Amino acid sequence: WPAPPAAAVSVSLAASHDVTLYDSPGSTLANGGGEYLFAGLTGQPEARRGLIAFDVAGGVPAGATVFSVELTLQMSRTGLPLFEAAVALHRATASWGEGATDATGNEGRGLDVLPGDATWLHRTYDDQLWATPGGDFESSASVITAVLRLGPYMWGPTDAMVADVQAWLDDPGSNFGWAIVGDEVTNRGVKRFDSRQRADEATRPVLTVVYVPA
Repeated sequence: WPAPPAAAVSVSLAASHDVTLYDSPGSTLANGGGEYLFAGLTGQPEARRGLIAFDVAGGVPAGATVFSVELTLQMSRTGLPLFEAAVALHRATASWGEGATDATGNEGRGLDVLPGDATWLHRTYDDQLWATPGGDFESSASVITAVLRLGPYMWGPTDAMVADVQAWLDDPGSNFGWAIVGDEVTNRGVKRFDSRQRADEATRPVLTVVYVPA
């Protein structure tokens, strides 16, 4: 990625909302208030997908030109046996609710859904459905990163991520964030990442945006 111009400004944004979608019998599980996000396939096997969004317009001035974008997530748990998995960000195309459900333990099984939560079937429980179960998002990934061992991982910068964030800045009403999609083929390939509610603030998601003011 090229060096930024002299006039460029860098800002770090905290996530505004994030959730895990649990593919399970009845699809009545959620975890909007939990400390973790999941992506990949469990041992059952059941898929898990994350959703994450940032208030771009609240942190980057209107009219700015986005130069680069990088998302940092902390992977805090992995399925075994250990193997490298591709985790992709896809631009979400519909709004969704975070809700208050807060799963217990390592949170991999979620908790019974509450009104306002997003689930595998619902954008917002219990009256707004996804057009496609598992979330509505672009088929092409904006970025893909390979993850293996525990620790921080970065997604980007890529041209597609820059285009996503620029669009969200120019039209905040289109900002539905990204879907986090892991390996949904390999049994026990699920990966766990710290969410915006993680007690340790140092490992919460961060979106770094470099922009040139208008």
